[in-house]
Amino acid sequence: MRPIPHYLAVAGLCLAFGAQSLAYAEQAAPAKAAKTAKPKKEIALPKVELTSQILYEFLVAEIAGQRGDLAVASEAYLDLAKTTRDPRIAERATEVAMYAHQAAAARAAANIWLDTQPDSLNAQKSLAALLVNDGKLNEARPHLEKLIAAEGDNAGAGFMHLDTLLARQKDKQAALELVKNLAAPYPNLAEAHFAIAQAAANANRYDEAMNEIKTAAKLKPGWELAALFQFQLAGRENAADGTAFLRDFLKQYPDAKQVRLIYARQLVSQNQYAAARDEFRQLAKEVPGNPELGMAIGLLSLQLNDLDGAESAFKAVLATSSADAGAAQIYLGQVAELRKQYDQAAKWYLSVAPGAHYISAQIRYAGLLAKQGKMAEARTYLHNLKVDGEADKIQLIEAEAQLLRETKDYKGVYELLSHALASRPDSPELLYDHAMAAERVNKLDVLEKDLRHLIRIKPDYAQAYNALGYTLADRTNRLTEAVQLLDHALKLAPNDAFILDSMGWAQYRQGNLDKSLNYLQRAFALRKDPEIAAHLGEVLWAKGNHDEAQKLWQTALDGSPQNQALLDVMQKFKKP
Repeated sequence: MRPIPHYLAVAGLCLAFGAQSLAYAEQAAPAKAAKTAKPKKEIALPKVELTSQILYEFLVAEIAGQRGDLAVASEAYLDLAKTTRDPRIAERATEVAMYAHQAAAARAAANIWLDTQPDSLNAQKSLAALLVNDGKLNEARPHLEKLIAAEGDNAGAGFMHLDTLLARQKDKQAALELVKNLAAPYPNLAEAHFAIAQAAANANRYDEAMNEIKTAAKLKPGWELAALFQFQLAGRENAADGTAFLRDFLKQYPDAKQVRLIYARQLVSQNQYAAARDEFRQLAKEVPGNPELGMAIGLLSLQLNDLDGAESAFKAVLATSSADAGAAQIYLGQVAELRKQYDQAAKWYLSVAPGAHYISAQIRYAGLLAKQGKMAEARTYLHNLKVDGEADKIQLIEAEAQLLRETKDYKGVYELLSHALASRPDSPELLYDHAMAAERVNKLDVLEKDLRHLIRIKPDYAQAYNALGYTLADRTNRLTEAVQLLDHALKLAPNDAFILDSMGWAQYRQGNLDKSLNYLQRAFALRKDPEIAAHLGEVLWAKGNHDEAQKLWQTALDGSPQNQALLDVMQKFKKP
């Protein structure tokens, strides 16, 4: 809320000079500006005698507002508005009541404001918004009609604001009818049909929404906003249909940059990396020097193992953007690593300046040392790094643990994290990592202790419930307890693929094959993870679908040839 100004001095002047109406002090504009300023339309003000009661209510409103007691300020201002019928006071009463969440008072003040200043669009807007928020759509309609009509040739702008205005409306069908009535006088206005399409979609009237957005597109060919909304509708049930629409739109309107950006992102989400890179490259031609586009091209080139293309893209980012320099240097280091140019990779990592990417670069450098067999040097380097915050220190500890984990030194990981946890017993990150390390060295009692402590600290941490539930399901016979923990985890994160996988595995261990298959298929649809594939294949095998299971395992193994879970399950169920 904007500060409520002090009017005490003004009130004093009114008394001293016997003023017959309330006046507002305004800062005097510079004389030069006053000569050129466009004269404002005079507001018709009532003649009101400044009585002691009016002054008292004015002071009450001001002091209450300054002290933050908006309910009292709202009541006092509303009484003043009723008494004085001054549109300026009615406006202030409306504003204060809205901030005080006094809906009835705000509507009453807004009605006085509009009644005393009927040509005020701000009064119309305020009253319309208040009526809509209160669900009084029929009462709001004439005010909205006047506001849209007042826009003249820019009426489309009024329609484009309707979706935001009606966002909180619970009766979506009534909101749709309101928009259709407002749009009726504007059959050839694309924005009017766009507004109907939005309201229809909000009311789950998707066929009607599609018809309206198509009409909007015909009335305004090449309109990107309409195209993006049509893409959302087209891809509602099948993402491929939405992607196909974007592709066809770009053939007709190749200069549509926003549509091309969304299309490129869609291709990435569908793992069509080469096609996505082509689209980002096209955008980069149209918007040269854009670092976000350069980063996208570089990352996609890395994904495609096009190291030359990645290097070129990241160097271009480095040349044009200081803000993205650290990220580009880290990726250039990764390119050099993949080429086994370790000295060059080290130079890139060590060139990252202190800032958002500094610690990540130092961790990469330590990992590079470990990769070259210099584990002791890598750990010493991490120990000697000077960082300020506790979060950064924990990040370095976790990085050192990861170095040990990669060499399968699970005992070393456990000991490192045990030492770190001793001085940080309530660190959620260390508790979780220590629990996972305890599982590796078969200390399930420690795992359970850590995770239950973590759950007490962060009762909404779904992954803690998941880790404990999965461990109990996989390593013990406490299956009922495991399912209870996983059920709670799913309530916290119902679409988490790994939690669905854990529940599927727990159901399998209980012998509920159909339930297990359902959970695991949902998990695998969300994430094509090799360990989820291992579990899903085992359930398929248990149900007698041996060929399907083997095909799933082999496909997953092609993408993750070193995954131990896949190798183990394929060996377990190897056909003679």
